[in-house]
Amino acid sequence: MTELLTSAQMRAIEQTAFDLGAATGAELMERAGQGVVEAILASFPDLEHGSRRAVILCGPGNNGGDGFVVARLLKERGWTAECFLYGEADRLPPDARANFERWSVLGPTTDFNDWRFALRYGVGSNGAEAPTLVIDALFGTGLVRPLADDLDRALRELDAAFPKGTAKRVAVDAPSGLCMDSGRPLVPGAKVELPLKQDMTVSFHRLKLGHVLSEGPESCGAVRVADIGLDQAALRAARSELRETLGAAVTRAIPRAYELRKGGEDAPGVHKYDYGHALVVSGGPGHTGAARLAARGALRIGAGLVTVAAPGSAMTECASHLTAIMLARCNGASDLGAILGDERLNALCLGPGLGVGSATRDMVMTALGSRRCCVLDADALTSFAGSAPSLFAHLHSRVILTPHTGEFARLFPDIWAKLTDPATRGPAYSKVDATQEAAARAGCIVLLKGPDTVIAEPGGRTVISAASYDRAAPWLATAGAGDVLSGMITGLLARGVWPVTAAEIATWLHVEAARRFGPGLIAADLPDLLPAVFREIGV
Repeated sequence: MTELLTSAQMRAIEQTAFDLGAATGAELMERAGQGVVEAILASFPDLEHGSRRAVILCGPGNNGGDGFVVARLLKERGWTAECFLYGEADRLPPDARANFERWSVLGPTTDFNDWRFALRYGVGSNGAEAPTLVIDALFGTGLVRPLADDLDRALRELDAAFPKGTAKRVAVDAPSGLCMDSGRPLVPGAKVELPLKQDMTVSFHRLKLGHVLSEGPESCGAVRVADIGLDQAALRAARSELRETLGAAVTRAIPRAYELRKGGEDAPGVHKYDYGHALVVSGGPGHTGAARLAARGALRIGAGLVTVAAPGSAMTECASHLTAIMLARCNGASDLGAILGDERLNALCLGPGLGVGSATRDMVMTALGSRRCCVLDADALTSFAGSAPSLFAHLHSRVILTPHTGEFARLFPDIWAKLTDPATRGPAYSKVDATQEAAARAGCIVLLKGPDTVIAEPGGRTVISAASYDRAAPWLATAGAGDVLSGMITGLLARGVWPVTAAEIATWLHVEAARRFGPGLIAADLPDLLPAVFREIGV
């Protein structure tokens, strides 16, 4: 597991290092600047063969100090570098001030009062040649206020003067104006986009939540993590307060091959029922496709048996498409109750193509009453719009809700309103906050889908499965992909995987399968891509 840190958690790690004498602020600042330069030259090697001109935008805090280190190191490599300082040099923190002074021996620093003039008429008071590299070292992870109007205006002018493609843009730890706890922009007035989006952002020690949530990936460009010499394991071991602080850290989803190896070579006598029996409830004629997609996802991910429970009027339609998947007649809640008399059915999926209304609500209540592991998606969620408390009263710890944003908004309208209100202060309310609050209210696991899928367990683990940067899978924006995901989770539940872990693994596999296929993906392709992914992770 790799943590995704909040700003407060990162500050706690650094402060612990200072307190224990493991590092000084000056040492971390030097390492940070070195990490930025190394990341730039590794990611954009062609910059070393051009005019090698850099503009470094330095802020009033330690992030600005990092910028002065970067300027000095580039200058030592033969670059032409010019710094612009937002703020007063005399008010810089001590380490940042020291690096400002070291830089001042080597090159100029232009005051912000001249900044806009410089941007309008060419960088530098003499109209110097345009830069090949613009470095944003204005604000780091601790930004809590919207950008000041004058700064926002200047950055938008810079954006116009040197549009993306004319100079590489690199942010030090955070693109200016981005809340690093939420990935949401903190910009003045009614503006909703950051003034300056980056080609690359270099984070230190660990990624922060804002790098992967909301608009973070779009704003950051690519991301690189620079090692600044913090031994987090040693720091945790030495300081109980830090262990407690990091105990609540959000983690990134990763595969757990061992969770998928139940039985196998070490259990030659294993039977299909040892891998569980998943039940997917289907809608009527013309609406069975979603359930069939879910059922195939459950089977491919390793459920020993999968049954589709469909109305009698849809049996022929389902039978004409299904082979290894079994069928059971289910004309409503009463039939579902009878089917669930078979205790070998240990994981249920309701919602895909099921229809919205009282019949669906009745079947959901029957499923929940059985106390089986259960995935509720799509119509099973929308059917409770306006009456969510009646659903929440029957949920339990082995239930997983898998809403997309529209379904989430219908179930948790007040939480959704907080998440979509403009972010006026940091730390801004995040998708992690929203999913955790929803899970606590519902009393079950909530998986809020999107490129930044968040999975939260009430009072327990929170995981982000991010399909961004090198794991981007835009092809998942296709009809039925969510139905396959619901089936995959159900299949893992049938195999006996712990619910929050099942949600985590299935979401990771879902993205990996899509990445294997690429453009042109349709939902029906996803299940058949899973075996190749399994082989790669050693299942």
